[in-house]
Amino acid sequence: MERMPRQNNNRKGIIYILLAMMVFSVQDGIMKHIYNFVSLYEVYLIRTVVSFVLILIFLILTKKPIVFKSQYPLLTFIRVVLFFFGFSSFYISLTVLPLGTATALFFVTPFLITIFAHFFLKEEIGIRRWSAVVVGFVGVYITLNPDFSNFNYLSLLPILCAFCYSLSMIIIKKTSDKDSVYTQTFTFYIGAIILSIIFYFIIGDGQYNTSDHPASQFIFREWFVNFNTNVLLMTSIGVTATIAFLFLFTAYSIASPSVISPFEYSILFWSPLIGWLYFDEIPSLNTAIGILIIVSSGIYIFMREKAQNQSIATEKPLR
Repeated sequence: MERMPRQNNNRKGIIYILLAMMVFSVQDGIMKHIYNFVSLYEVYLIRTVVSFVLILIFLILTKKPIVFKSQYPLLTFIRVVLFFFGFSSFYISLTVLPLGTATALFFVTPFLITIFAHFFLKEEIGIRRWSAVVVGFVGVYITLNPDFSNFNYLSLLPILCAFCYSLSMIIIKKTSDKDSVYTQTFTFYIGAIILSIIFYFIIGDGQYNTSDHPASQFIFREWFVNFNTNVLLMTSIGVTATIAFLFLFTAYSIASPSVISPFEYSILFWSPLIGWLYFDEIPSLNTAIGILIIVSSGIYIFMREKAQNQSIATEKPLR
């Protein structure tokens, strides 16, 4: 007897997406809280080790296959490097930007994925989606509200993160036919642990921490100073990252990506809220208008992809 295809559970998928975005915003809030007294790659190392162990335990308990070897080693290496330095850029941006603004700027990702999909995957993009991309970048300009006589170029770091992330999503689109989502996750964790350890031997002693700028100190601060005081916060970043990851990929495994993807924008409610409650960050009118334009353009791209039965920006989650 022929089996009926499993129907998408979109309602439950939406709930998981909303929970994932809330937890991701908590993770980013913790990162913003601790950047003044830890080193970036020290946090990266602890976060990744904790996430690696927790995901491994999850796979063992659920009896899912554990495969570390990628069928695309070169593309996987490139993706790991893009992920690692992309999210390094995002975390560094938290030293100079409000949490809500940094998160909003990261959401240029659907626009970049659309552009890269056209040039690298030869996807057909219509005039409506191109227009949405242009309008989205207008929203970015309004959000940044640049004063070119005194512009802080570190404000562009979330966009650099989105650039690296979008390229990595294009690679995942190529590699997902043979590498499972957990294999791709493990290869990133292993790569991130190796890269973090390399950074420890290069900058871990704090010898390059010669500037008072918060971003420079976050990168070059000596590792493991007051480790006992900070280890719980760093561990909590790994725990929240893992919980959010499991929520996110559960959502994409049980629901239609084109239906649930727009709900990733719910993080643009949580991040400004956390920024306001814990860091006294109140978005300016320009920022609010820019965020609204970015969200509207991104959701329109999702809607057009659904109408065209073509998954580009909606096929993979944005975190």
